[in-house]
Amino acid sequence: MSERFDVIVLGSGPGGYVAAIRAAQLGKKVACIEKAELGGVCLNWGCIPTKALIKNADMWNDLQKAGSMGFQMGEFSFNYTEIVQRSRNTAERLSKGIDFLFKKNNVTLIRGFGKFNSEKQLEVTDAEDNVSTFEADAVIIATGARPRTLPGITIDGEKVISSREALVLDKIPESITVIGAGAIGVEFAYIYNSFGSDVTLVEAMPQILPNEDAEIAKETARGLKKQKIKINDGSLVKAVDTTGEKMVTTIEKKGKEQTLESDVVLMAIGVQPNTENIGLENIGVETKKGWIKVNEHFQTRVPGIFAIGDVIGGPCLAHVASAEGIHAIETICGHDATAVNYKAIPGCTYCHPQVASVGMTETQATEEGHELKIGKCHFRAIGKAIAIDEIEGMVKVIFDGKTGVLLGGHIVGAEATELLAELVTAVDRKMTFDQLKNVIHAHPTLSEAVMEAIHDAYGEAIHV
Repeated sequence: MSERFDVIVLGSGPGGYVAAIRAAQLGKKVACIEKAELGGVCLNWGCIPTKALIKNADMWNDLQKAGSMGFQMGEFSFNYTEIVQRSRNTAERLSKGIDFLFKKNNVTLIRGFGKFNSEKQLEVTDAEDNVSTFEADAVIIATGARPRTLPGITIDGEKVISSREALVLDKIPESITVIGAGAIGVEFAYIYNSFGSDVTLVEAMPQILPNEDAEIAKETARGLKKQKIKINDGSLVKAVDTTGEKMVTTIEKKGKEQTLESDVVLMAIGVQPNTENIGLENIGVETKKGWIKVNEHFQTRVPGIFAIGDVIGGPCLAHVASAEGIHAIETICGHDATAVNYKAIPGCTYCHPQVASVGMTETQATEEGHELKIGKCHFRAIGKAIAIDEIEGMVKVIFDGKTGVLLGGHIVGAEATELLAELVTAVDRKMTFDQLKNVIHAHPTLSEAVMEAIHDAYGEAIHV
């Protein structure tokens, strides 16, 4: 006999585990199926462990400039093995935290690989190849995604690596070529450069961080180049030769080919969905290039089957998956679920200086026909930034010139990812300049740069 639940969630990443807990809060009998670590890729092999490594990189860089801050220090060094272990310990601690939350909320954890037998039934194969079946009135697919590669280039985990292997290298390579200069590629470029690698970034698009405002991306590139990270944007990767002692990456830039030599190549060009072998063909769930197709409530065309997170495409971000999971569960429970506002999704890149954004870029707003009011404030104009020696970067805000509504906010600089929240709220709530201009910001804080940029858009800035 199959055990029956109200809701089964397939996958325990930031979409899956949040959905499972929210379902339990709403009184449903819930199970979550997971074949690996609780928390999925984000918690175990993505967002969290990379931020732990970045904290170490930040500390190491701060130590390098200790003399300029008045400290007299002797020789100091780092143990990269211990740095990696701290990162792994951080991920493990949080994974155990999800197990605690499941128990607290009476979510049943089912260990193993889940596959649909029918619309209402899944079979789970555990590590010992034992097979069990479970039934549910509703199932949420939250199986996530994995790194993809370019045609003809194989990720072997040693010479050509993905972000997963990049987290646990036993030593810092002398040189590394990073293919893809989105958030993942830029973050690893920063980490490895900080600890001594000769880093080259390769990006097919005309700018690094292709989703960011062009002016912000240019400012970020300037900062990375000051750190001696080489950048080849507008460059297509033609081949990677792994037969020799050095990896040889052939790129084409402005019609001319050139080669880059390095000890390791990191592939960071994006992800592909985990939809194979889970029985979607058994129940008729529609996909496009592997991505599951859903409506605005994350329902597939099969009644009772939902999908959320990276597996449906769109912004492959942990916080997006969580929001989608809550919406899906509240829909299942008959609530009038708040729509996910994809025009107000925060994006963050944790290099140095940090990058954070929400809403439209200047190019996007122009292409949509808006008359723009743009405000800017460079951190070098802010007292707190000068006091803490973090004057790189700027805040840029974009208003609709007719309505005064904030269309987008973009930050590059210290603590940008923390400063973004008020701009996310403003974009999400379609707030106007008149609603924002009189908000008092504490002095001295970095957040004053946000205030000054807002004022600057309408010619009212004091310190710019």
